[in-house]
Amino acid sequence: MKKQQVVIVGGGFGGIKAALELANDSRFSITLISDRNTFRYYPTLYHTATGGLQRQSSLPLAELFQDKPVTIVEGSMTAADRKARTVTLQDGRVYTYDSLVLALGVVTNYFGIPGMQELSYSVKSIEEITRFKTHVHDWLVDEGKPDPHYVIVGGGPTGIEVAGALPDYMKKVLQWHGIKHRAIHVDLIEGSPRLLPRFPKDASRMITRRLKRQGVKIHAGKVVQGLTADSLTVSGAPIRSHTVVWTAGVTNHPFYKEAGFQLTPRGKVTTDMYLQAEDNVYVIGDNANTPFSGMAQTALYDGAYVAKNLKRKASGKDPKGYGVKKPITVIPVGEKWAAVQWGGLRMYGWLGWVLRQAGDYVGYRDYQPWWKAYKQWLTEFGREESCEVCKAALAAGK
Repeated sequence: MKKQQVVIVGGGFGGIKAALELANDSRFSITLISDRNTFRYYPTLYHTATGGLQRQSSLPLAELFQDKPVTIVEGSMTAADRKARTVTLQDGRVYTYDSLVLALGVVTNYFGIPGMQELSYSVKSIEEITRFKTHVHDWLVDEGKPDPHYVIVGGGPTGIEVAGALPDYMKKVLQWHGIKHRAIHVDLIEGSPRLLPRFPKDASRMITRRLKRQGVKIHAGKVVQGLTADSLTVSGAPIRSHTVVWTAGVTNHPFYKEAGFQLTPRGKVTTDMYLQAEDNVYVIGDNANTPFSGMAQTALYDGAYVAKNLKRKASGKDPKGYGVKKPITVIPVGEKWAAVQWGGLRMYGWLGWVLRQAGDYVGYRDYQPWWKAYKQWLTEFGREESCEVCKAALAAGK
């Protein structure tokens, strides 16, 4: 029998999960197209940005799909002809599909704030993390002292995770550079009246209390108006800083609008009860208009769901409708402390941190054999012992 050609665009949680679920079914020929050759494990990027090992957040796609019958293509999709059932990459390569799975992820949205895109830092990729770390270390070499103010913009999970880990990280960086301890000010800016505006108030209250104990100053209900090389303007008042980390906003990938997909007012792609945007075109994860779109667990669930329905279709069975699955939310705030929201259950502190560690192992296990997942999970307890970024900064300063 002729194999069904399944093209998956996007090397994140959803795309990888769909490819892995279909890989061992001989009825399918799978092509995975990604604009990078590594998989980002987003839940631990904040830890990599604050001294953790790169390996915990980044894994080569070739290693993930070792011994799997999946064709990995590195490139950016520029067009999808849904009538001809082809996708075209930026370099002109064309791939034909019977079923297309789109999992493109989101892009950063700076909301048009002057200077923010050019001057702020981010922790959404290894490249951006490297830029942030290099700046921190270069500043210490050039000035002989740390930037006194580090400002995080965005009181969502990522902003909270970075803000909670940054004070301890900076203490270690000063030690690596042989600089006496100095006061480090970390400010967290949120436009809503409280942190985590979509979460229960008690979770917001407990996390705010924890951050304050970590020495983080909270600015809630404040509007960010502009960024220069020396300061951030917040509700008309300047905060002097040379290190502003933007975690505040994302928007759906622009491809969907450019390609004429039907979008909701929030910019998400409208799908049917099978996550189809059009016949044989599936949109999953962050891009789809589902209740918990934007969560890694949702993307994994979506990828597995679409793969199962493609198998049912290949067997001549009717597809099953999409069932919403509420994810578990775990937000770490500093060393060995996390807030957990699991349905109606709330959990805070060390026990929450333990649950987060267990959750990360389960997350790694979703796309690797148990022994590889365990090996990667252990990297969460390692740090940059030799601080290669420090060495490079110090060498450049000599």
